[in-house]
Amino acid sequence: MKVGYLGPKATFTDYAARKLFNEAERIPFVSIPECMDAASEGEIDAAIVPLENSIEGSVNLTVDYLVHETDLHIIGEAVVPIRQHLLVHQDNLEKWRNAELICSHPHALAQCHKFLHKEFKGISLEHMASTAAAAKFVQEHPEQNIAAIANSLAAEEYDGLVLAQQNIHDYSYNHTVFAVLAKPEKEIQLDQGEEFKTSLMITLPSDQAGALHQVLSAFSWRKLNLSKIESRPMKTGLGKYFFIIDINLKMDEVLIPGAIAEIEALGCTVKMLGSYSSHKI
Repeated sequence: MKVGYLGPKATFTDYAARKLFNEAERIPFVSIPECMDAASEGEIDAAIVPLENSIEGSVNLTVDYLVHETDLHIIGEAVVPIRQHLLVHQDNLEKWRNAELICSHPHALAQCHKFLHKEFKGISLEHMASTAAAAKFVQEHPEQNIAAIANSLAAEEYDGLVLAQQNIHDYSYNHTVFAVLAKPEKEIQLDQGEEFKTSLMITLPSDQAGALHQVLSAFSWRKLNLSKIESRPMKTGLGKYFFIIDINLKMDEVLIPGAIAEIEALGCTVKMLGSYSSHKI
């Protein structure tokens, strides 16, 4: 079995892939679209990509690409605690406070704002494709006094890197949800997680007052608990949006199909994005 993930090695996505598919062949990709395209085109069996962060919110690239560009479904998700550390080359450990550059993924830099403001006020920050890419860059440039924000797995993966400062993130409760995506016909076995979800994409009829209220009522009177409702632009013009709704229930034979039928009767379009279990790692 081949599983793709947002690489390079030692990203948080790689960590999720190792936990969910320890025995599978894990293939890194340089971007979320490339990883999802590989799953859509059958090059890999499943793709693991970041979907939502408890601090920064949804990963819009993943959501939009899932809805607009691929035929993939969500077949599972992993909730991973995000612990950020300051990594430097071992040759520069004694002078990390004088680092000339800090690099990482934009989300990681944002998640460590307080630490960076205190220790490196005014220093240059460089955006990288991932936290692991930043760690790899620091490893490959030991002659420069630079640092990366990444996880402890990156320090283990890239020889020569050490932890200069641990747990530098602003918030202790920082988690990222990673979605496992695959084509509907793929039969991939995942262990049952702690919770179940059903994700729907709903497009409202245009210029119909109260349409969203009616949609939510279809869930409410059936006592279907929603864990998320989020709007995203349709990319077809101003004021045109679709909604992503997560229901805290696995697809059943009565309640969710009944809600979908009622919503479609209102003139809405409903697309199933997946019914799956959630794993806390």
